[in-house]
Amino acid sequence: MDFRLSEEHQALRDSVRDFAREVVAPVIAEHYEQHTFPYEVIRQMGKMGLFGLPFAEEYGGMGGDYFALCLALEELARVDSSVAITLEAAVSLGAMPIYRFGTEEQKARWLPKLLSGEALAGFGLTEPGTGSDAGGTETRAVLDGDEWVINGSKAFITNSGTDITALVTVTAVTGTRPDGAKELSTIIVPSGTPGFTVAPGYSKVGWTASDTHELTFDDCRVPAENLLGERGRGFAQFLRILDEGRIAIAALAVGLAQGCVDESIKYARERHAFGQPIGNYQAIQFKVADMEMKAHTARLAYYDAAARMLAGEPFKRQAAIAKLHASTIAVDNAREATQIHGGYGFMNEYPVARFWRDSKILEIGEGTSEVQRMIIARDLGM
Repeated sequence: MDFRLSEEHQALRDSVRDFAREVVAPVIAEHYEQHTFPYEVIRQMGKMGLFGLPFAEEYGGMGGDYFALCLALEELARVDSSVAITLEAAVSLGAMPIYRFGTEEQKARWLPKLLSGEALAGFGLTEPGTGSDAGGTETRAVLDGDEWVINGSKAFITNSGTDITALVTVTAVTGTRPDGAKELSTIIVPSGTPGFTVAPGYSKVGWTASDTHELTFDDCRVPAENLLGERGRGFAQFLRILDEGRIAIAALAVGLAQGCVDESIKYARERHAFGQPIGNYQAIQFKVADMEMKAHTARLAYYDAAARMLAGEPFKRQAAIAKLHASTIAVDNAREATQIHGGYGFMNEYPVARFWRDSKILEIGEGTSEVQRMIIARDLGM
């Protein structure tokens, strides 16, 4: 087993690392403080081809793989998680469902703009009353002639209300299965469709430069051909999407954890106490060493999950392990980096304050830590 990067992956990682440091870092603090969306950064990411990384060239993609996306997410998150989650959600939750399950007509209509970064898409799964219990979906879609009529609401939906958001893919109850369970399907709802309302953005603790909204559907009508994939297969489809997405979130979490190491080393060299840099003290050295150890092992976990996925092997358990471990150590590293910075770690002018505020959601979004433990235990036959 060889975890060394290929020349192509190494070049991509280096390119995104430079972009994050030279383009994202100088502007993101202002966006974070003002809760504004970094359109200028997103445009440049589109020109770099980041939104098309894991997609085939025939649809406007870069012809790369999912591991390439993960490498890009890690490097972006070393500097800022709002930009990283915008890319992650746009690719794994926005474009990927259409790429995986869409008809050729749907792919031709939506993918070129999504893969170029000219447009974004959201994934409407979570509801105000159903988080981890996705099977408890209450949003309903009724087929009326040649149209779906959708009623319900969704919560915490990323990339759903920007000026360049083109659509949201919505999970909805479309009937009852033979065993009495809900029949869930996924339906594409273009932005601006009558009856589709995007609420004002949330006031969030972290990820404040990313776009997140509650959505409501009030007799919202879309053509019957907007059904994504097979009717009644919505549950299976979003489980596949979430399995893949957990690897991407793990990569993002590793990036944040590594960013905490970067900033702690920098600060420990510059900050003097009792006549010498604080990095000369073993207490600080041991903290940083433990942080590096955690980031390294979490990186290996998502590398392993991605390798299994790309090889066509089962990867559900490994993706859950990677997401659980990476999100846990991201919170740990953010806490320790803040401690190393002392009072300055509580000031927003220092990146670690942003990292600390951004880290906690990683244990919640795209499957809580408790859900990851359930997945791991069930896959072990328990």
